Amino acid sequence: MSPPTVLVLCTGNSCRSQMAEALLNHDLAGQVRAISAGTRPQPKVADGAIEALKLAGLPTDGLFPKDVEAVMHEDIALVVTVCDNAKESCPVFPKPVRAIHLPFHDPHGEPLASFIAVRDDIRARLVPAVRAALGL
Repeated sequence: MSPPTVLVLCTGNSCRSQMAEALLNHDLAGQVRAISAGTRPQPKVADGAIEALKLAGLPTDGLFPKDVEAVMHEDIALVVTVCDNAKESCPVFPKPVRAIHLPFHDPHGEPLASFIAVRDDIRARLVPAVRAALGL
């Protein structure tokens, strides 16, 4: 049986949700399959997010912004909104999906230190919240 899929949703899918996807896939490897998407995706993942992940030794291959419509066909067990805008515009999924909201500061356009702080905050709060929400 494959692990449950967790969708991390934000607006641009270029910073917070990308870091959350990488962290969940690393820290909960084999327990969840994390994907991310945005309600209005940006053209690329922010350089600061990529650098913050690399500094933590996390893989960044395959990370790219996706529109939430591109993942609607997935069998999603849990949706995590990481910004207030995504919470407000979260789409209606084809079947009932459990959702939690855990907002994080948006480091877009800020120095690398902000991305690192957000990365560490995501690891400290989001990973345990997903584990608890799915009973892992």
